[in-house]
Amino acid sequence: MKTKLKILNLYAGIGGNRKSWGNDHNITAIEINPKIAKIYKDFFPNDKVIVKDAHKYLLKHFKEFDFIWSSPPCPTHSRVRKNCAMNRKDIALPKAKYPDMKLYEEILLLEGYFKGKYCVENVIAWYKPLIAAQERQRHYFWANFYISEIKLEPDHICGGSIDYFQKNFGFDLSKYNKINKKLALTNCVNYELGEHILNCALKGAKQQTFEALRSHVKNQNYQADLLPAL
Repeated sequence: MKTKLKILNLYAGIGGNRKSWGNDHNITAIEINPKIAKIYKDFFPNDKVIVKDAHKYLLKHFKEFDFIWSSPPCPTHSRVRKNCAMNRKDIALPKAKYPDMKLYEEILLLEGYFKGKYCVENVIAWYKPLIAAQERQRHYFWANFYISEIKLEPDHICGGSIDYFQKNFGFDLSKYNKINKKLALTNCVNYELGEHILNCALKGAKQQTFEALRSHVKNQNYQADLLPAL
């Protein structure tokens, strides 16, 4: 018998991470952009979709769920954005910008107060993460369970076309207008990776050990108290 979870999917976008989660769970998606939220709802009509600020929603409602996925905005942590801002003259970006600490606020909130399983996703940052992360494909993940290795093809975010991304992420956006399709697609987490992470969470701490995560970050010189608890 499958475990039926109440899942909170924050900063849901068009639902890349959620695409292969199926319909066995009660899923609530939070997306602040109404046009993007409408696309998500079109692809996942069984999910509850709420147009709100995900960061604020998390603080008020985290106790209501069994599994929480969060993908806070990544631009201020991105190596690509930093490199462009520092080295290119043809792009109107500020030379420097504070990294958005809402990322770490959410990690610490979930680590300190949430009793279920959680996964916070972001890009591989231009700096050493302030809290030890698990690195998979092109992402950092902070989770209170071990995410086992998975082999995936590169997403080719920098060089791909919209047609390529539609095929790669499994979304046909041809009928949608007045949205940045490339951004909506490249914000997606590979659906195979999203499914794999949910499956790892379902296995839970019973089959994973603290030593597995410690081994993953042993070369990064983190203190033990900066590792998420398993």
